[in-house]
Amino acid sequence: MDHPLIDLINARIQAAEAEGAFDNLTGAGKPLPPCDDPQNAVLNRILKDNGAVPEFVSLSRELARLRDQLRDTTDRTDRRALIRDMSLLEARIEIARKRG
Repeated sequence: MDHPLIDLINARIQAAEAEGAFDNLTGAGKPLPPCDDPQNAVLNRILKDNGAVPEFVSLSRELARLRDQLRDTTDRTDRRALIRDMSLLEARIEIARKRG
């Protein structure tokens, strides 16, 4: 999913290029700095460009969604199920964080 302002961002970059804002930058013509994980650099870049996040982040987002849903739920049975699901998610988040 593209950033909502991608067209504006690209226009600003093109204008800056036309004005020479990127000419003679520090490090121009020199090799890129060493990569932390060169064997997976392309894979990591693809994941990052496509919005992939660590498991604990996606689980945390789901937990936040369930908390919002709990606030809006008045039925006791539904609330009990939501609390159970939240508890399970919290455990999965801790496991995911420990795995790194």
